[in-house]
Amino acid sequence: MTNEKQNVKHKARSSDFIDPIPFPDEIAHLKLINDKLDAALHQANANVDRVDKEYMDAKRYMADYRGEIDPHEMFQNELALKQIDRTGAFSVGIWEKLAKLKESPYFARIDFQTNESQIATKHYIGRFAFSHENELLIIDWRAPFASMFYDCEVGSAGYDAPMGRIEGKLTRKRQFKVKNGVLEYALESSVNIHDDVLQRELSHTSDEKMKSIIATIQKEQNKIIRNEKAGTIIIQGVAGSGKTAIALHRIAFLLYRFKDKLAARNVKILSPNKVFSDYISTVLPELGEEPIREQRFAEIAKDHLEGIIAFEADKDPLETEDSKWAARVRFKSTLDFVKQMDGYLHELPAMIFEFVDYPCGRFVASADWIQRRFYGYQNYPIKKRLRLIAEDIHDRFDADNFRGEEIPRPGAILKGLMAMLKVKNSLALYRGFYQWLELSEMLVLPARKTLEWADVYPFMYLHAAFEGLSESKVIKHLVIDEMQDYTPIQYAVINRLFPCQKTILGDYGQLINPNHRHTIADIQQLFSDARLVELTKSYRSTYEIISFAKGIQPVDRLEPVERHGDAPAMIPCSDKEDEIAKVKVTLDAFLQSGNASLGIILKTNSSALVFYKLLAEDYQIQLISPDSTSFTNGISVTSIQMSKGLEFDEVIIPNANSDTYKCDDDQSLLYIAATRAMHRLTLLYRGEPSRFLPRP
Repeated sequence: MTNEKQNVKHKARSSDFIDPIPFPDEIAHLKLINDKLDAALHQANANVDRVDKEYMDAKRYMADYRGEIDPHEMFQNELALKQIDRTGAFSVGIWEKLAKLKESPYFARIDFQTNESQIATKHYIGRFAFSHENELLIIDWRAPFASMFYDCEVGSAGYDAPMGRIEGKLTRKRQFKVKNGVLEYALESSVNIHDDVLQRELSHTSDEKMKSIIATIQKEQNKIIRNEKAGTIIIQGVAGSGKTAIALHRIAFLLYRFKDKLAARNVKILSPNKVFSDYISTVLPELGEEPIREQRFAEIAKDHLEGIIAFEADKDPLETEDSKWAARVRFKSTLDFVKQMDGYLHELPAMIFEFVDYPCGRFVASADWIQRRFYGYQNYPIKKRLRLIAEDIHDRFDADNFRGEEIPRPGAILKGLMAMLKVKNSLALYRGFYQWLELSEMLVLPARKTLEWADVYPFMYLHAAFEGLSESKVIKHLVIDEMQDYTPIQYAVINRLFPCQKTILGDYGQLINPNHRHTIADIQQLFSDARLVELTKSYRSTYEIISFAKGIQPVDRLEPVERHGDAPAMIPCSDKEDEIAKVKVTLDAFLQSGNASLGIILKTNSSALVFYKLLAEDYQIQLISPDSTSFTNGISVTSIQMSKGLEFDEVIIPNANSDTYKCDDDQSLLYIAATRAMHRLTLLYRGEPSRFLPRP
């Protein structure tokens, strides 16, 4: 290693590469802010205590005089109690934000001089705004003004204010690290994010939960976060590019920007598993927003198909040796499959509806008239159309009923119309689809009225056209993470259930299911108005780890950050016992290293379980499986499937040999496993290493 690289490596890892001696004026300013925060916290605490006393007094009064208070007064007291409760919640929210600000009130300062002004004014930026005695002391990072910190260098600058564009110049930028109310460092910066600050943050050990990145948001990331005009954004980001964090910060920005129209209850996140949901659960609360409800695709299906049809859980494609099942999954994973379903739905009315006259005494609704009405309601599900036609027939008969004759109610007419249907339920309709394709073998029910997982969303797509699915009126923004794991037909159903703005993110370089045959171009066709953005810089791993990962799976647009560390280690082993012994040596070194997390990543869930049992007696260790619900630091054993989205200070990949990773689909699996590592990567193999691994 050259002296130059040794110096770079030391710089990236040292905790003191930033001059720890801060500016005296900043020490004085932080003391001023701390004093004012202390005063505000004292007042906020007093407000919470006062409201709490008012609430308890009101409750006690209602309990003591319940028998003597008339109903009207009791009703008024209950309303007052609810108002006190709302006031209390608001007061607690203010106190919590102030307490978080006290820990770290701000991370940046920019001095801005407008074109109309003779002097520059200084402004501090933090995660929340803070005003004291009618003076704005800290600006929220999401405010339009704060965008200049992320987007502009010292010199000409501007921002889009509510009243229009404000132009001027930045005369100074400073960056800070304040922890527990103490200024750890301050530095003058002439670029949008100083390399030293970014290096320092990236060199830290991992956390049990994903943290906010407001102090290190890059210019290209900021554009995505603050994009409020795009209906749907698709983020294709390489491993470690921060795409999930960006999506969460975008939600925080939109909640701030449209606070009168958008609330936390109007946002939903579709995440791959409960462990990942737990891992990202603190980001929005850390930014002062309420937690967002998260769901999986299987949970959505259960909500809509309860009482209609059952379905089995998805099988692990890496552990299921059933070629016919794999062929069925592949067939249903393409965009062409969606187009085939649309073709079937287009021809469906003529195939399943026999239009005949509907007579009632001297009144008749002709077959032609019913057919015209049927096609006139083509935007509705078939059974909904029949209900509307039944009401139309009733209204028509009623309008012509001058003699006051008895005419059938809409419900009775509907029964007559339903009799014209040749198909009575969605399952029969779904069977008919494969008969129409002359591919009946592509539908296999594992049990009576039970679908394979690959059939669930195709069934829902036809069920929506036949019976209808209730679309969400509450959700106004949907986030879909790990987009490459979901098929076009799943997106087609999601578009019906959630006709709202979306942030869709993932990496088609990390496609894990070998039976999926779709591309990002296919997803774009389903979201024709979406804006596609690409993130090519990886911030998670060291330069050496990313270079190694590119050797596994060439990704031309993958750009590593210049943060250096040890080269990945490839360790040959004589047999299984030798491999376990060498893993234990690495674990012992980790326990003495000061690093916080180590992931042992196996190819499959079953192999992860086996490896976990081999180590559990000698080490305090956790198994991350599909049944797990949380992520903690320490030593974890998991599969590649469950490791996606997570990161570890160190990663060990056992069994990295030619028998385990041999077919073309295994290439992306090794790439995913390798890119979970932040600082250190170790691979062990018996016999020949996998052909996808770079050779020394």
